[in-house]
Amino acid sequence: MQRRAFCKTGALALGGVTLAGTRCAWAAGEVALADAKVRALRARLRGQLLLPGDSGYDAARKPWNGAFDKHPALIARCATAADVARSVEFARAHALLLALRGGGHSFAGYSTSDGGLLIDLSPMRRVRVHRASRSLRVEAGALLGDVDRESLAAGLVTSTGTVSHTGVAGFALGGGFGRLARKLGLACDNLIGAELVTADARAIRASAKENADLFWALRGGGGNFGAVTAFEFRAHPSPRTIGGAVVFAFEQPRELLRAYADFSAAASDEFFGMVDIVPTPEGQRVVAVEVCHCGSDATVARELAALRKIGRVVNDTVRAAPYASLQAGIDAHYPAGRGYYLKSGFVRDITPALIDAVVDHLQAAPAPFCIASFLQLGGAISRVDPEATAYWHREAGHQVLLAGVWDEAENAATRQQWVRQGWATLAPLTDGFYVNLIAPDEVGQRIRNTYGANYQRLAAIKQRYDPSNLFRLNANIAPAAA
Repeated sequence: MQRRAFCKTGALALGGVTLAGTRCAWAAGEVALADAKVRALRARLRGQLLLPGDSGYDAARKPWNGAFDKHPALIARCATAADVARSVEFARAHALLLALRGGGHSFAGYSTSDGGLLIDLSPMRRVRVHRASRSLRVEAGALLGDVDRESLAAGLVTSTGTVSHTGVAGFALGGGFGRLARKLGLACDNLIGAELVTADARAIRASAKENADLFWALRGGGGNFGAVTAFEFRAHPSPRTIGGAVVFAFEQPRELLRAYADFSAAASDEFFGMVDIVPTPEGQRVVAVEVCHCGSDATVARELAALRKIGRVVNDTVRAAPYASLQAGIDAHYPAGRGYYLKSGFVRDITPALIDAVVDHLQAAPAPFCIASFLQLGGAISRVDPEATAYWHREAGHQVLLAGVWDEAENAATRQQWVRQGWATLAPLTDGFYVNLIAPDEVGQRIRNTYGANYQRLAAIKQRYDPSNLFRLNANIAPAAA
């Protein structure tokens, strides 16, 4: 049962510090926290425990997605794995709604809550590079940019995403695809091990040799199985990269997208493309293909020449560029505090029917700040057995997405409605979706479907490690019936 919480607080002065007497109420009942218990938790943490009214609380409670304005009863800003364990223990003991935050980028607002306990791992951002073993140890509060910066300084790289201020934890646990995934595989394919706190507040390690069932589930199963405090990733020699955007006029869009579909189907693993159909400040639409290429000179020249022929180019910024600059290249388009709502799904190919559905919606219901997108998958991602990790949809060649964004709250409803209307037509053409992009109104059967034949195994592992479903603010997998 989904439960909505709220909190009531009263002030209590103690040694010059104001604490809040906290009362957490659920739709199904009420949980009261005695002041002494809150003080005891605060005393046990090396990090901070913030309550409503505390300095820093308001900044700490706000997620990246400005569509959500929630007020946790408690925010544990953890400095160590021991802090995480104590916070999990506290949430379990008092039946609190528990939210986990790494980078805070949950599109569904799951990295915060109303009236619950928010475990904020963002102070834990250390990245340690092991050159000899070509591996990285990454704390769960780190951002992708932290990983790129430290690994590239050692001449190494691992598979990360497309926006550098994204948190590593949620990204990797959901699968994790980005500019190098077609060459190096998903982030979860490069995961060697993880340290985590389970629902019974045990600190354990998961790898191919330790808690192997849990390690399997962490690679694509999201945050269902515990609070990961650190990851170990495989690293690779950093490649030379060429990237930027080739922007086409939105002319004969069906023909242009069909040409792109043919081009991308034949592209090498070293090519990554992300197509965004976006409005310009002047109110026109353009088709921007954001490119990252890490192949040979000959392959780069051949494939970029073919790409530039699919339509009329109105801008072209593709050039030799450091990988770190490509990784941060579109960060400014996704600022914190802006509202975001999206629907997405996997497709094997960009078919004529899919193109027609996207273009028809764009033309019939034009809206400012609404985006249609295709992100290229395949390559090394597709060469892993679907049952080798929890991430199931290895056959997908692309992700298709509709997104609405807004800076003013009064625009939220119309942007969300635009996405829902369009997705009603696109959904039957897709199969499964990327759990990191789950929308707040997506639950139940769609989550089951996206895990395919892996779902029952995941539900059994959930039952073993989290039978009470403490970790449920995610693309939730219900514990299997005992």
